Amino acid sequence: MSAGAALAICAAAPGGAGAATFAPCGQATDTQCTRIDVPLDRTGAVPGTVSLYVQQLAAQPAKGVVFLLAGGPGQSSTKAFGLTDRNSAQFFQQLFPGYTLVTVDVRGTGQSGVLQCPRLQTTTTASDAEIQALVAECASLIGPNRAFYTTRDQAADLEAVRQALGVDKVALWGVSYGTKLALSYALAFPTHVERLLLDSVLPPEFPDPFEANVLHAMPDTLRSYCPGSSCRGVTNDLGADLVTLANRLQEQPAKGTVREPSGTRTVTMNGEDLIGLTIDADLDPGLAAELPAAVQAGLKRNSLPLLRLLDLDTHLSVEKPEELSFALYAATVCTDGPFPWTPGSSTSARLAAFDAAVAGLAPGSLGQFGTWAAHIGSAGFCTLWPDPTGTPLAPGPLPDVPVLAVAGGLDLRTPAAQAAAVAARFPQGHLLVVPGVGHSVITTDLSGCAFKIVRGWLQGATPPSSCPRDKPFVTPLAPFPAAPSSRLGASQSLALARVTEHEAEGAWALAFFSTTQDVTVAGLSGGTIRVSQQGVATLARYSVVPGLELSGKLSLDGFSAPLHFRGTLTVGGARAAHGSVKVDGPRVTGKLSP
Repeated sequence: MSAGAALAICAAAPGGAGAATFAPCGQATDTQCTRIDVPLDRTGAVPGTVSLYVQQLAAQPAKGVVFLLAGGPGQSSTKAFGLTDRNSAQFFQQLFPGYTLVTVDVRGTGQSGVLQCPRLQTTTTASDAEIQALVAECASLIGPNRAFYTTRDQAADLEAVRQALGVDKVALWGVSYGTKLALSYALAFPTHVERLLLDSVLPPEFPDPFEANVLHAMPDTLRSYCPGSSCRGVTNDLGADLVTLANRLQEQPAKGTVREPSGTRTVTMNGEDLIGLTIDADLDPGLAAELPAAVQAGLKRNSLPLLRLLDLDTHLSVEKPEELSFALYAATVCTDGPFPWTPGSSTSARLAAFDAAVAGLAPGSLGQFGTWAAHIGSAGFCTLWPDPTGTPLAPGPLPDVPVLAVAGGLDLRTPAAQAAAVAARFPQGHLLVVPGVGHSVITTDLSGCAFKIVRGWLQGATPPSSCPRDKPFVTPLAPFPAAPSSRLGASQSLALARVTEHEAEGAWALAFFSTTQDVTVAGLSGGTIRVSQQGVATLARYSVVPGLELSGKLSLDGFSAPLHFRGTLTVGGARAAHGSVKVDGPRVTGKLSP
């Protein structure tokens, strides 16, 4: 099929969908649900349909309809936005006053025929070659129909839903990959777009096959992780430290044994692992707080803090396919492209083209990282996919509608420069940067600034270009201390208790933002912390270095920045002065007996 024919298909009316008939979802809100059948293959060459699962929370009277588009690709929008949950529904109704809210599980996600590749879904640590083999296995499991899960197909699905709803125009709010999907819809169906809200922007021509844009922006973004003097004594330049350590680890990976609640695990980290861990910090305030001190420890050849963070990050955040399908991610990314090879080329030709493209990268193409870092991109991931073609989106033009692009100043996976570039493509485009927030800005900005500006923009106000920087949810940690070589006095024990309690807050936040369940996390040196989704931290002989342990219960006092726990902890350990300390936010006070 020619590129022109493919574009014509993308722009064609989807067909196959009748008027939607909604029924109550049977949950705690007024959200209603329906299913809309769409063709698997809109050319008609391959028979079959996909049943799209749609939720709607109507406004009376409605000033418009807004589609809420989740990320990934592969994330279920109905689960991500949770319109059947009363608190979530109220949040989005307040954010979009007067709008009917619609979430669609696009094909291959959630309850719309979710694609599943069990081994790819559950693998937490693997080499590049092992991941490539799992991707190839996934393609075989899906079969030839894997060609029909592109961003272009998903945009046409949204058009079928719009037609079934019987409305002429829709607003679209995309988050992360959802922004690419929203822009793809706008390119294919520009006359049916009322406005675009783009949060954590992925331009339609992205991802870069080598993630060059991400690698270029990373050092500067990391320098913003330590506002003011918050990393004094830890690092003067987190970005430079990360580059130095990542390049070193790729040459000589770190390996060590980390503690877990039920035993130990051997963990290995190379440069690619460190980059992946660092990127995850833009969604996890606990990881962001731990990262500067852990990187500094790694530079000093103490890799244990980083190995522990990698172990926690990879094993706490396992996603169910119904929530985020890695199979759909592979099917979309490996068909969308772009890639450094010719569509239809053989596996051996793709491997050769990839190696040649990486070898031919000009100095500085990947920022300050070596060419090894190109392997984190989609080209390396998709090399063994049977038919990674590079499917074009519709040619446009983009509609002249109100557009607000929202970027987090700490976003590592969709840098703010991308949001600025996309906003500039629209005559009515505006850019909002929220400096102290990472990825998925509107729902993670605890200050509420982004929420207020978006709500005002929807009501006709001109948005400002930035928000004030809020305090971090967890302040960056002090340097990881050395193990005491002799018994500590009362003041020394109190100082080490403060450091240990602060690190426990970071570990609590890391686990809290990684999972929706209560979980137990092992301390770096000993003991455990029980992390409750109700805002309780229970420490049992929790230790950062041998010789001092903390036990007791802390309760979170409100969900705002900075993190504020209250409670009393017992101080023990073979080298510590004993007693108890009172925790009241950043204050850890008490009298200990030598």
